[in-house]
This record gives sequence, structure tokens and C-alpha cells, in this order.
Amino acid sequence: MTTPVTPRGLADRYVDAVCDLDPIVATSLGTRPGDDRLPDPGPAGLEAEARLARDTLADLDRLLADDPALVDDPVERRCARLLRERLGAELAAHEAGEGLRALSNLFSPVHSIRQVFMLMPTGTEDDWAVVARRLARVPEAYRGFRAALEEGARRGLLVAPRQVGTVVGQLGVWLQGPFYGRFAAAGPESLRGELDAAAAAADQAVADVRDFLRDRYAPRAEGTPDAVGRDRYALAARRWTGSDLGRDSGLEEAYAWGWAEHQRLLAEQRAAAEEVVPGASPMEVMRWLDVHGEAVEGVEAVRERLQALMDRTIEELDGTHFDLAEPVRRVEAVIAPPGSAAAPYYTRPAQDFSRPGRTWLPTLGRERFPLWDLVSTWYHEGVPGHHLQLAQWVHVSGQLSTYQTSLGSVGANVEGWALYAERLMDELGYLTDPGTRLGYLDAQQMRAVRVIVDIGMHLRLPVPDDAGGAVAGARGEPWTPELARAFFGENCGRDPAFLDSELVRYLGLPGQAISYKLGERAWLEGREAARRARGPAFDLRAWHMAALSQGSLGLDDLAAELAAL
Repeated sequence: MTTPVTPRGLADRYVDAVCDLDPIVATSLGTRPGDDRLPDPGPAGLEAEARLARDTLADLDRLLADDPALVDDPVERRCARLLRERLGAELAAHEAGEGLRALSNLFSPVHSIRQVFMLMPTGTEDDWAVVARRLARVPEAYRGFRAALEEGARRGLLVAPRQVGTVVGQLGVWLQGPFYGRFAAAGPESLRGELDAAAAAADQAVADVRDFLRDRYAPRAEGTPDAVGRDRYALAARRWTGSDLGRDSGLEEAYAWGWAEHQRLLAEQRAAAEEVVPGASPMEVMRWLDVHGEAVEGVEAVRERLQALMDRTIEELDGTHFDLAEPVRRVEAVIAPPGSAAAPYYTRPAQDFSRPGRTWLPTLGRERFPLWDLVSTWYHEGVPGHHLQLAQWVHVSGQLSTYQTSLGSVGANVEGWALYAERLMDELGYLTDPGTRLGYLDAQQMRAVRVIVDIGMHLRLPVPDDAGGAVAGARGEPWTPELARAFFGENCGRDPAFLDSELVRYLGLPGQAISYKLGERAWLEGREAARRARGPAFDLRAWHMAALSQGSLGLDDLAAELAAL
């Protein structure tokens, strides 16, 4: 195959090759609606992905050696740097065997194989025929996942029992439906036999994975520590942030900054709480809001309320603080399926916008939904957060590359923008209600706490000397999951089930939790530098659109590129 003549061309060829290996990526992009395959998450599939990354990096080296002037174009320069950094981070993780222990309560292959069915078109009988064929492939894909875990166990690469037990519990919830059977029941009667047979086999494959994890993997995982240590954490943090924070005490600096942010936000929370219930602490006020604040009764009612919030926000921000193309203005609020992690999430549009961007609310069995903590969350997940950035990326992908606007996403860029979006709505006066503003501050505080406990637990850093409350007696001692849970519970207004799920998430996805606050810091630094450079000529709306139209960047580049806009 001839090497493309630009970094963007090479990046897009890489995306096509990834879609060949991992059809879930193609479904996410909406580029191959008739593809009924699933990826091979086993050792051979992981090695094929690594080989593709190595070959692509070699082609990039040859391309730039032949024509160094290519990087004079800022789009080509950003694409080349992103491709090199992302593939380098993936290869480092592969060589460390991380794919052989990819088990957590979020983002594991066992989850992505289920999630893909919620992204597939189901409007016609032909669509459902593709679904049926893909359903029939679920057992083989789950066998590949088991093979990867077995190979990891053979090499001594295991995850902690906490992760195993959590996923076993999730799979048990899926089987109560059962998920695949319930999903297939919505298909046409003309395919009933094919759909039901494939769904039954898929649900049995879920039971097989659950039993394997519970009966064979869990005993071997006994004694595996929750904390991954500095070396593994640095590798993971690079994948989520696009920066080697493991060098030059970068992780310690981030930990200290997170603690300072926690203290700053605590003072703001106390002032906001005083406006709601004078004399009460922030936590007391949040519990009061759970009971006495505005709430929505019913799952469909809360979905409609969140949809209306996003629709209204688009109408009010478009033309004032953003300039939105018509396809970007469409976003859907939906309810997450049972057995999901506790945190809301977003899925991006198809590349042709045939499938819109969607926000997903896990209900966790609830029927009543207080709004004080949902408003800011939907500014984060929907508008102007994830949806405006990721849908705009789809809109400009033809000008950049599909890679820069999809597969090359960096968590700190994406989550940093979404957290910046919450702050922007506060700056614009959308959070003047004392209860919803306390919800915003609680969301900010949760992200600061994440920096502290995620780095603290995995690197076993000492609890700060000025710590108070539940961890005051542990000053100077290394963070443990138990200390982190106590600290989290004291400084976050979410319910216990959410906090428990979050703690498992941090332990199973080291480095992911810090991407929010560190990313927001880079976005704010970039905006402030651009404002200083432009002076009175600085146009926030124009800056927003330029920033959202440059595609993905890692933390090593983000603030500087934003400052230059």
C-alpha cells in the first residue's frame, strides 16, 4: 500500500485500518452500517492492533523525513504530533501488557461489546438483520476477551479483586433482563427466530464470562493490590492526558494543585450553602436539597426535562457565544441500560450525523431525580460540554482528519472542555439559583477530589498535613481506598452508590480521573493567554469556535495552541 503524502492522509488511513480490526470503532463513527463483525479482544487481536500502530509510526517517520516542510502547515503539524503521541502511548501500554488485564467497571471490552448494539441503526428490517448477525458473534468475542485475561493471568498480569467483583455484579444485572434478549425483542417478527436464538447465545456468553470471572479468575486475583504504583500509573496517565506526567515530579505537582483546588472550592461551597440553609454545612445543604429541592418524578419525565434543558441552552448560546452548524444543534437525552456504571455519559454522533450525539442517564433503579446536581452535569455531558465539542469535531472532520476528530481523542482535552463548559455557564449567569450553583461547585469539588485520591491511592502519597474531617487522623499516612472513600463521602454530595461506583472506577482506570481538572486548567490557561494577547479585540465566541475546530490535542500542546487562536 502506498504511504499517503500528508500526516492527515496517513492518520485517516490508520482509522480505516483500525475499523477493519475493530468494527466497533466503525459503528461508533457510523461509517460501515452493514458491518456485522465484532473485534477480536484476545491476544492475537491485541497484537494486530499494536503491529498496525508500529507500522503507522514508521510510515510517519518516512513521510516527515522525505518532506520536513509538511509540518509548516499548522493542521498537519498538529495531526502529526497527535498521531505520534497517541500511538506511542498505546504501544507503551501494549508492551506493558495492559490489554491482558483490561477489566474495570467502565470501558472494558465486555462493556464495549454490549454498548455497540445501542449505537447500531434499527430502523429497518435490513438493519435488524445486521443486528442479528452481530449478536451471533458475541460468544466468540467474549471468548477472545476471556483468552486475553487468561493470558494475563498466566503472565501474572491481574486486576484487583475489587474490579473482578464489581464486573461480576454488573454482569449479574445484565442477566436479570436479560440484556440481549430484551434488546432483540424489539426487532421485527420476520426475524424473530434468528434474533431470539442469537440473543440467547449472547446472554449465555455473558453468564459464561461472569462464571469465569467469579470461579476461575477471582481466586487467582486474590492478593493483587488496588494501587497500580508509579510506573503503571504514569503509563495510564499519559494515555488519558497526552502528557508524560511521570517525569519531573509532574504527578506530585498535580496532587498538590488538586489539594489547593479542593481548599479553594470548599470555601466557595460554604458561601453557597449559607444562601440555601443559613448555618448549615455544604453537605447538610446538599442532603436538604435531595429531600426539599426541586425534583422530577419518573424516568421518562426526567429524560424530557434534560432534553428540554439542552434544547433551550442551544437556542440561547447559538449566535451569542457559539456559532453552531445545523447538525450540531441536534442532541438526544436517553436513559442508560441497567447494569451501567453510576456516572452519566455521552456518545458522539455518527460521522454523517445519521445518529445524533446522545447523553445517557443511569437511573440506578430510581424514580425520583433531584435537579440541584443534574443541571451542571448536563451542561457537562450535553450543551455546551461534550456535545458541542464532539459534534463540532464531526462537522469539521473533512477539513482536519477523521483521526483528529474521533479516534485520536485525548481524555484531558475532552473532559477538560466539558468541565470548562460548566464553569462557562456559571460565568454567563446560568447558575444563579443557590441550589444549582451548589451542584456546580459540588461537581467541581468532585473533580478536585478525584485528582487527590486517584494520584494519592495509586502512588500511595501521604495525606496532607492540613487535612481535616474524616482523614485528619491519617495525616502523613499513605492514601488507601478506605481513606479515599471516607474523604470522598465527606466532600461530595452524590449518593453512596454513586460514590462506591466512582471509587471502583478510579482504581480500575488509573489516570482517567485526573484528566478533568488538569484538562480544565489547560483550557483556562489557553483562554487567558489568548485574551491577554488580543486585548480589547478578543472575541470569546470566535475563540470558542476556533478552539472547538482544531481537533484533538494532548496536554503537552493544548494550552499553547489555544493561546495562539
